Amino acid sequence: MPALKPTEYTADVVWIGALETEDRTALKSVVRDHLDLTFEGIAAECHNGLTRPSCSRVSSQYAKGTAIKNERQLCIISEEELTQIAAKMGLDAIDPARLGATIMVRGLPDLTFVPPSSRLQAPSGATVTVDMENRPCHLVTRSLQSEHGDLDVTFKTAAKNLRGVTAWVAAEGRINLGDRLTLHIPDQRAWQPS
Repeated sequence: MPALKPTEYTADVVWIGALETEDRTALKSVVRDHLDLTFEGIAAECHNGLTRPSCSRVSSQYAKGTAIKNERQLCIISEEELTQIAAKMGLDAIDPARLGATIMVRGLPDLTFVPPSSRLQAPSGATVTVDMENRPCHLVTRSLQSEHGDLDVTFKTAAKNLRGVTAWVAAEGRINLGDRLTLHIPDQRAWQPS
């Protein structure tokens, strides 16, 4: 019996980019029309690699700088959730490039809380594994300020529970702008520790 089951849920790829700088404070992805995914992620992208140094997000598990598996190769966001963030910030729209995003999708409800270990699979067979919610970052506020000036609400506040997910490459291949990704979820009940 398969451990992952395909769902009726799909997501249309409406924007693609790559963060092609080592200066993560500059946060502005370069727009692309496709991504060639390898097990190391995306060539020339700053989140590329099989491993990465640990950061504050996993400080309860590892000393800062410890080499760990790179489960943050991609940043996937939802167009619908980004629209909600923009409204909370009083902006007409937010350029996904300013988030350092890799893929923006449309049509997948509640993307930020898709179960960890779910897969998003492209028609080419390219597949990414969802790691977990991508927590909002203060660096995005700085990036947005460079385009919009001072903001009354920070991105970190506005994006709570709407920031999308981090993911890593499970099967190599190409994802194109306009592709429809199919969601596969783990075939297990929700955790009930009581």
